[in-house]
Amino acid sequence: MNVKYSFNEKLDVVNRICCGETAENLALELGITEKTITDWYNKYKPIEGSNLITLSHYNDLLRAVEKQKQLIAVLQAVDCNVHSPLQEKLRELEKLQGLYSVHVLCEALMVPRGTFYNHIKRNKRDNTLEAERKAMLAEEIKRAFEENRQIFGPAKITALLNDKGIVVSEKYVRRIMSELNLKSVRTNSKKEFKNRKKRENIVNQEFHTEKPNMVWVSDVTEFYFDGKKFYLCAILDLFSRKVIAYKISRNNSTHLVKMTAKKAFETRKPEKGLIFHSDNGSNYISKVFCKYLDSFGVERSYSKTQTPHDNAVMESFFSSLKREELYRREIKSEREFEKTVSDYIEFYNKKRPHKTIGQKAPDIFEEKYFESLDNAG
Repeated sequence: MNVKYSFNEKLDVVNRICCGETAENLALELGITEKTITDWYNKYKPIEGSNLITLSHYNDLLRAVEKQKQLIAVLQAVDCNVHSPLQEKLRELEKLQGLYSVHVLCEALMVPRGTFYNHIKRNKRDNTLEAERKAMLAEEIKRAFEENRQIFGPAKITALLNDKGIVVSEKYVRRIMSELNLKSVRTNSKKEFKNRKKRENIVNQEFHTEKPNMVWVSDVTEFYFDGKKFYLCAILDLFSRKVIAYKISRNNSTHLVKMTAKKAFETRKPEKGLIFHSDNGSNYISKVFCKYLDSFGVERSYSKTQTPHDNAVMESFFSSLKREELYRREIKSEREFEKTVSDYIEFYNKKRPHKTIGQKAPDIFEEKYFESLDNAG
């Protein structure tokens, strides 16, 4: 039976070729003929001097599609339409506040944002709605704080929120940041700069090791559904390509990567000398996370900025997860998303063969390694 591939799946293959992978290797991995992959590349490759089908354009298209999905979701959730009376539209949009951005809500029902904000302000006496808004703001503030390397204070975060259409005062942002204990780092501290260890790339794209627990690689990816963004942090052992730990969160935070690492250490119990490789994201270079790794005697390795191939094994895993599973499903709930990821990782570890380890699944590859040690002993 012929398998039909979506435009996104074809474009993903083209982007991988643009990043240096060969059509021959992709054909072996995906079970597609090399000619088919070459045809896709010739049809969808970026044109010199044009932004057509570049990675940036592709991401712009994804964002545009995501926005259209959110607009449709809003229209399906409300009990009115764009021609309904204004007060009726305002009441319906108020129910969805915090689930979608104000821009999306107002655009869906053609309501001026200023009118919507005034309506919310008049109804601020409602404690339940105010609590929901505060919870939404807390999530937005934490996200802005983490995504900007933990250096932005209340003034800058307020400006970011306002740019996103979230109208809030600096005083209110300051109060929430205080409650969350979010304190910006001292960017003018020369002493801190001099004492900071240089972040080196120890792995240097050498993705093969002699035994388990020599090098772990990690990264965080994001996935959207139902107008919500989720973050998946995963850790792989380079020896077997096994996913040894993962966690899902609504926030790309230091807590997310630390809890994922904690799970890996509890499961694997590595000896001192382990190398932990990641990118230079604020969550991975934070003092809290670095101190946690230091407590296990871990040596840290970092990809160079804007060099995804420095962490190619993680990039490949996330690409496989999305292409082989997530992009093929219409996920409708957080529970379904978590189960889908869990089932795929179990399949990935136990059954999915990998060319780099002799077309064996990670679990089987590790089992054979430990059997060989027992036989040698």
